[in-house]
Amino acid sequence: MTNKTKGVEFPTPVSLKKTLLLALPMMLFTFMMLSAGKMPTDTNKIISLAVTFIFVNTIFFLMLYREKTDKYRAILFISYAVCFVISFISNLIEIRGSMAISQENLLLCKTPFCHIVIPMTIIPLALSKTIIFPGTMIGSFASIASMLIIWIGASLALGRGFCGWVCFFGGLDDGFSRIFRKPMIKHINPKWHYLPFAVLLVTALTSAMLLTPTYCEWLCPYKTVTEYVEVTSIKILIQTIIFVALFLGLVIILPMLTKKRTQCGLFCPFGAFQSFTNKINPFEIRINQVTCVKCKQCIRICPVFSITEETLNTGKTRFTCIKCGKCVDACPKGAICFHVKGTPLTGNADTFRLLFLYPAFLFLVTMAGSNIQDAIIRIIRLITTGSMF
Repeated sequence: MTNKTKGVEFPTPVSLKKTLLLALPMMLFTFMMLSAGKMPTDTNKIISLAVTFIFVNTIFFLMLYREKTDKYRAILFISYAVCFVISFISNLIEIRGSMAISQENLLLCKTPFCHIVIPMTIIPLALSKTIIFPGTMIGSFASIASMLIIWIGASLALGRGFCGWVCFFGGLDDGFSRIFRKPMIKHINPKWHYLPFAVLLVTALTSAMLLTPTYCEWLCPYKTVTEYVEVTSIKILIQTIIFVALFLGLVIILPMLTKKRTQCGLFCPFGAFQSFTNKINPFEIRINQVTCVKCKQCIRICPVFSITEETLNTGKTRFTCIKCGKCVDACPKGAICFHVKGTPLTGNADTFRLLFLYPAFLFLVTMAGSNIQDAIIRIIRLITTGSMF
């Protein structure tokens, strides 16, 4: 809710009763998703379900009651990324005995499909009707079909909000970017903002020519915390060293020094590709130029370089915006808001924010829920038995 002072809108406290009513539908939806429609009988699974349900719905309640989007989104988003790593690695070790995938498993297409490879599969698919990723279409964990359905739905609803609410890797560089209170590197040349588009172009073209996902083979930093090809040659050793170096630099060190999501904003080809979907989804971040005082706080804190002095003058963000809400939370004059395209900027900002939050949060819980539950179960096992497996 808002009130007006001298033509400027400021948030007013949301009543507890209204917040509970707004949060109730989310409680029902999240319970259905987390439980998969039935109550577990195993004690550890019951505890995991209860903890996850309480956690995610507390986050959503506080998001509504405190009217802070990014602050609470980040808690769940970062937790999701950490739990994904715990769950994914544990499952790999349980199934294979190692994070490494053998050449035999590659040939048998037993690699979980990753959304980052989507841009590199589309061109070869269109040209040769061949899916170049060594995964299965249906019936397995992270099958190609299931990941494509999630991606299409999230893209239509959120656009590049996918990177701020859905991506199971994004919480890692997001988390490291919040470790220090102030950035040690305060200026990054704007020319670097175009690098992810160059990486997208090069990897898409080389993937089409070689019929292999070149980004996955040579440049993906997240191989460090998921799975990697078994080191059986000098070439694979070099690839592994590149993965680790990129992970340390882009996901840990640079986010800590810049307080920016450098992997997401300066390198990821999927992020660049996903930016174009911001053109077709109904939500955007807008800046009210009447109330904006040009303090440039939003430019300083945007994690993916989507607000510049030029965009500030137009009242819009760059099309790379991930809709995390950090600028909305930080604006001292309440001049930045979630907005539904095609409606007046002077409309009800609270309603627009709610319309965005429901699908965004549902997608986040859909992706995060099973990973958080599995990580909790494995931590309980570790405490009670000494092993996660």
